[in-house]
Amino acid sequence: MSRPDLHRRLLRIPRPNEKRLAVRVTPDALRHVRAGHPWVFEESVTSVSHEAGAGDLGVIFDNDRKFVALALHDPDSPIRFRVIHVGRPTPVDDDFWRTTIRTALDARRAFTSDPDADRLGYRVLNGENDHVPGLVVDRYADVLVIKLYSAVWFPHLVAVTRALLDVTGCGGVVVRFARNTERGETFGLADGDVIAGTVPGGPIRFFEGGLQFDADVRSGQKTGHFLDQRANRLRVGEIAAGCDVLDVFASTGGFSVHAAAGGASSVHAVDLSAPTLAAAEHNMALNAELDAVAQCAFTTEVGDAFEVMVQLARAGHVYDIVVVDPPSFAQRQANVEGALRAYTRLTHLALRLVRPGGVLMQASCSSRVTADQFFTSVLEAAEAAGRPLREIVRTGHDSDHPVGFKEGQYLKAGFWKVGPGRG
Repeated sequence: MSRPDLHRRLLRIPRPNEKRLAVRVTPDALRHVRAGHPWVFEESVTSVSHEAGAGDLGVIFDNDRKFVALALHDPDSPIRFRVIHVGRPTPVDDDFWRTTIRTALDARRAFTSDPDADRLGYRVLNGENDHVPGLVVDRYADVLVIKLYSAVWFPHLVAVTRALLDVTGCGGVVVRFARNTERGETFGLADGDVIAGTVPGGPIRFFEGGLQFDADVRSGQKTGHFLDQRANRLRVGEIAAGCDVLDVFASTGGFSVHAAAGGASSVHAVDLSAPTLAAAEHNMALNAELDAVAQCAFTTEVGDAFEVMVQLARAGHVYDIVVVDPPSFAQRQANVEGALRAYTRLTHLALRLVRPGGVLMQASCSSRVTADQFFTSVLEAAEAAGRPLREIVRTGHDSDHPVGFKEGQYLKAGFWKVGPGRG
């Protein structure tokens, strides 16, 4: 099968400067780079040979003028260089990008070797953790979604897109932009544009754990679906038989659908966004041919999760499983204390809604909140509420979201058996 054509708008993006930067950094930064850390901050750069644009290649040397690493220049970010290769000198050409992608896919054999691999949704490249800092690529069946978190990738977008098509054999590519990237120069591209091949006009159908979902790859949150919570959704499905389930911050219904398919008696999904809950209802309907889904009483409620949980508790509702999967509360370091207060409040509210012997699943996707901070906030809130928790398991990212450095660890989640209250 021939490779899909790249669209003309993509081909108009300027390529990186062929002249590489010579970069010197502090001894401490050098140690971190050699140890595999993908970022060099502005204050760690001691010299740069000449001025350059975003995405130009820099060669990091040590004090003996020996090659250490290749990095992409990011002049508008505190992260001044984003490391893509450490070790020996190498050309950054089509083979380089194909090798990077193949290496990432080799680590994802659980997905690529699946008999239905061409119908699954999974992450192909996980940013810094796969040596492409500031870029992620998700696959939904035959469609790839490239999300750019840094402008350094525009000059390399043609080469990376070609390599992705070569290695994966997919039929179309969509580009998505993080907010900071969308605010800058995008070279005529808009968020959600198809940049290669063809992509159907509506959502993309894919499978997760044998269940069907539709991903809005052009305008949905993230790349169209929250793939990082896959393993936790499967776990909820495994324990949901005969249970009443509350799914707050339900988004497009991932936890809800898996709970229903797992035999839940009822699922109540809560989210602030009416369109998002409509997508959850749609995803549930996609699986209605399954007896368990057809027999599950599925209801939705639009509203602020904090307020709805208070109202549910006042009305005397209780559930066997309560899933609390909020958005990031700490976009900046200054927000961490507020985020911890929010997690504490959510734990208090959730525990009022869990039957004795039921399960609380609570997660944090705030990278600036450490695992210790998050789990301590949950356990201390439970102690203050007089509801003892027995830990079942602590989890994180699914296997297609590898973590290769400390700051890459953003997702934390826990499952706890909830004891009866005091008195």
